[in-house]
Amino acid sequence: FFFSSRRRHTRFRNVTGVQTCALPILILDQITKAMIRPALQLHESLEVIPGFLDLTRVHNTGAAFGMLNTVDFPFKTVVLSLVALAALGGVAWYALTVPLADRLARIGIAGVLGGAIGNLIDRATAGYVLDFVDAYWNGWHFWAFNVADAAITVGVIFMILDILGLGRRTQSA
Repeated sequence: FFFSSRRRHTRFRNVTGVQTCALPILILDQITKAMIRPALQLHESLEVIPGFLDLTRVHNTGAAFGMLNTVDFPFKTVVLSLVALAALGGVAWYALTVPLADRLARIGIAGVLGGAIGNLIDRATAGYVLDFVDAYWNGWHFWAFNVADAAITVGVIFMILDILGLGRRTQSA
């Protein structure tokens, strides 16, 4: 708990930079969901790109990719919300340790945090996550998703790329 003033300042910058990047994702996610709610009824679709993309309102009461959607157990919403909060805490803690120079990781963390908070807001307030982007090809449908899901996915990809060393500047001797 005893950090030097410089270390506390660096941790503060780590967190505020990630928060600044996560906030627009959260706002965009909530705005798009607010637009879909009055526009489409549950399972109603609107064709956007024929044969490829529809807007279809789906309620995900489960976890990622609809896992546990058909499973019902007491306090399901509360349990899934607590799991999401724990995961958010872990990602936020990890964000404190990522150096400012690791930009891919920091962008990835921001995507994961912004998206996870957006979906947690849905789950806590409505009991489900509103998904609406329905991508498909020749009868094969990908899971419906939303802006938060896309941000989480891209964020994880960026974090993996950082782990693999892509985008890092070599340090001169």
